[in-house]
Amino acid sequence: MKIAVLGTGSVGRTLASRLAEIGHEVAIGTRDVMATMRTSDSDQFGNPPYASWADDHPAVHLATFADAVDFSELVVNATSGTVSRSVLDSVGAERLGDTILVDVSNPLDFSRGFPPTLSVCNTESLAEQLQAAFPKVRVVKTLNTVTAALMAHPEHLVGGAHTVFVSGNDADAKHQVTELLASLGHHDVIDLGDITTARGVEMYLPLWLRLMSALGTSEFNVKVVR
Repeated sequence: MKIAVLGTGSVGRTLASRLAEIGHEVAIGTRDVMATMRTSDSDQFGNPPYASWADDHPAVHLATFADAVDFSELVVNATSGTVSRSVLDSVGAERLGDTILVDVSNPLDFSRGFPPTLSVCNTESLAEQLQAAFPKVRVVKTLNTVTAALMAHPEHLVGGAHTVFVSGNDADAKHQVTELLASLGHHDVIDLGDITTARGVEMYLPLWLRLMSALGTSEFNVKVVR
């Protein structure tokens, strides 16, 4: 499958490299290709410059957000939740069409420091906002409850025996995303229901952040026992 991963941060890079590793053709999207390749400093999280990472991942090609979407059969939104809407606006509804948009972003607001607050919650979710802005796009919320390393390699934690979730209005889109998750090693996938259920997984983030601080690691997840 041809997959566009929007966002060149740690989540975008981790998913792009893993998807390429398991046989997909992957384009990673950025606002300005030349600017991204010219960056010579590590980012705020210590990730190396994109050009250095790209040298080690030749199977993933860099493109503008719009060109990456044009290339793809499925799109992964791995941008920061604060810019997700503007990124998709820059691509445009016509280009996006009725594509499946796998939304792994979170509406985290760091304007008042750490821990961040949620910029949207309770009566709406970021995923719902994206779905409302692009009604033809088939948004599926998933993987926002785990760190990037576990998104790509769930087997690193108790053999992958932990739970992830999908939310979305389109049953076929959720089925396709669930199959993609299985190919990554996620075998306990719970369908929460329509896109409004994304509120629940997005509002889990305040607890996730406190757990990260308490445990001293981001490599953990929940298991729904039933």
